[in-house]
Order: sequence, then structure tokens, then C-alpha cells
Amino acid sequence: MTRLSQVEQTRGLAGPPLTPRTAVIWSVLRAELERRPGAELTVVDVGGGTGGFAVPLARAGHRVTVVDASPDALAALTRRAAEAGVAERVRAVQGDGDALAGLVEPATADLVLCHAVLEVVDDPVPVVSAVAGALRPGGAASVLVAGRAAAVLGRAVNGHLDTAAALADDPHGTAGPRDNLRRRYDVEGAAALLAAAGLVVEEIHGVRVLADLLPAAVADGQPATLVELERALAARPPWRDLAAQLHLFARRPA
Repeated sequence: MTRLSQVEQTRGLAGPPLTPRTAVIWSVLRAELERRPGAELTVVDVGGGTGGFAVPLARAGHRVTVVDASPDALAALTRRAAEAGVAERVRAVQGDGDALAGLVEPATADLVLCHAVLEVVDDPVPVVSAVAGALRPGGAASVLVAGRAAAVLGRAVNGHLDTAAALADDPHGTAGPRDNLRRRYDVEGAAALLAAAGLVVEEIHGVRVLADLLPAAVADGQPATLVELERALAARPPWRDLAAQLHLFARRPA
């Protein structure tokens, strides 16, 4: 039985409405929080933007530092935290992922979120090293990266065969200098990156396995069914490996 089989509404953590982009991730995070009931965790959200994860975590009683390069996003985060009544639990730090090692004290975090960051930084290796270094022994990292296979299939089914071929052949999974991402990952490559930083990968799930492939009328017309189907397929190869994003949950050894 995987963590995704758990009831979605976990006591003490009321997140935003679940979508195909968030349901799988929230299921894993909720299970991690339940491992330490009643504890006030120190959380770092790298690239956390306007607080889609940070504010619900703060409302659940945890202290969250959001590191983001955008001052506008951090301003929106601050307003959102104030409106939710958790301003004292949310700290905004301006900086990008490449500078993470200098922005967060080592071995101080129980949980680090690093979502949609590793595909845009100059070099993912020191960023992952900084994520691992920020964790206390036994702490966990939630890492979300863009999937290579989904990008190839998406371009191909839309008739962009040359771009699909470029994505498939490029060692970093990009389609050239005009691509808005510096790299994309497969399961093995993403897991190896985390392992090289000393993290032990415990779970890997696909996020948006089907959502990006469906007509809008289908996705919008059956949202609850789609969320449940995404959850059902998230941990099951080969569907997991074809997801638009790959979610890896890893831990620093105690």
C-alpha cells in the first residue's frame, strides 16, 4: 500500500483545493507530517513563490522559510500569510536556487521543498548538495522536476516532431537555446542526482500523468475523477515515468 491510498483530508493540514498538480505531492507531505504528530517542524521551501505550499504548512503549525528570486512573488507570499493569520510563521528570503547554500543555515530544516527548481538553475549539483546540507539528520526533501518523456511525447502528438527528436537526443533533455528549461529528467537521472548528494530516495511518483494529455473539456468536466486517477497511476510504471513532472521524496540518513 502506498501513501497515496490514505484519506486526503488529514487532520490539522487544510491545503488548497486538490488538483492534478498538487494531489500527489500533498499526499506524500501529509504522510511525512503525520510521522511527527504535534511537532513544530522547520520547513524550507526553495522557489516557493507565493506560498501555495508554505501557507498551508504554516497554518498546520510549522515554521516555513520561503526562498525565491522574485520580489513580487515574495510580496504576494507575505500578504497571503498575513491574510491566513500565519505571518509570524512564514519568513521570506529573496534569492535564487543557485545561492541556496548561503541563504539557509546547515542542518536546521526538518523538511525542504525544492519544486520546479532543478530544471532552471545554472547547475543542479550544488543546489541538491545545499538541499541535503540544510536538512537535519533524518530530515526529508520533496523534489519536483520536469519529466523528459512527457516533453518528448507532448511535442510529438502536437506535430512538432523535430522538437521531439531534439528533446529525446539531447543529454539534458532540452530542445535548444530557445527552450525555457535548461534540463529535464528521467527517473534514473533524478534519483542518481539526489543519491550523489547523500540523500536516500524513498518514493518516486509521477505528477500530471494524464492531465496534460486530456482535452480541457474532459479535465474540467471530471476534476475529482481525474485527481483520483492521477493518484492511482502516480507510483505505477510505466505511467509514472511518462508524467509531466517527477516527484522524488528523499531523506538525509539519521
